[in-house]
Amino acid sequence: MRRRTLLTVAAAAGWAAPPASMAPLDYGRSFLTGVAAWNRVRFWVESRTRVIDEATGKFEDYIQCASCKSENTFAERELFHKDNYDFLPIFGPEFGVIFRRKAHVNPNYRSVLPVGQMWEGQRQALRTARRARPLPSPASIREATHKGMPLVAQVEIAGTGSRAIIEFPVKTMNIHDAKDLYQVDTGPVAFPDLAGSGRIADRMWLAFVAFNAPHFADFILEDVATNNTRHYIRQVSLPAKNRLFAVDG
Repeated sequence: MRRRTLLTVAAAAGWAAPPASMAPLDYGRSFLTGVAAWNRVRFWVESRTRVIDEATGKFEDYIQCASCKSENTFAERELFHKDNYDFLPIFGPEFGVIFRRKAHVNPNYRSVLPVGQMWEGQRQALRTARRARPLPSPASIREATHKGMPLVAQVEIAGTGSRAIIEFPVKTMNIHDAKDLYQVDTGPVAFPDLAGSGRIADRMWLAFVAFNAPHFADFILEDVATNNTRHYIRQVSLPAKNRLFAVDG
């Protein structure tokens, strides 16, 4: 029996060489772990965003992990901060992002820092899916959904001189059998602003994504609302190449 592929790497700077393909991850078994002795924290991997330089074909991967609440780690009591906030990290090859979201706008919402300063570096245990079957039609998508198969999506978008593949496990799938329709709705994912310049980590947004066709995707980004709160409110619709896979291990 063929084993799952397990990728274990330390954080490293710079653009990586292009791979032959981007095989979907097994998101139920993919984690990222800090190496600091004071907290060898383990995060569940929630999405992967690959930003590709069109001129060279080289890429950077950004690993977005599941959110938690701000906590007094290893305290004897009162484990959650009184003034609590959502805590969500994204790890790149050189720089990472930490989002600290309170209900109202806070000044340290986004922190960009070298990944070596985030739990003194990380080890990635990213497992590729043992079997990932492409779902090329609404009928195949509906069938895999009804069979209870884990689904992974890849949304490919283009910018000026670069493109990105945003990959994630599909958490919510809408199905209309009679009309042969489907609609993915999942988040948060790490959304890169490909129209900007400078470090990619500075251009990362948290977003939800929806699509029901292979050629476009709608995103709703977390931003500041008129009442000075932070919420998923900024809508972006982009041409895209959408791929869905049924994953078996």
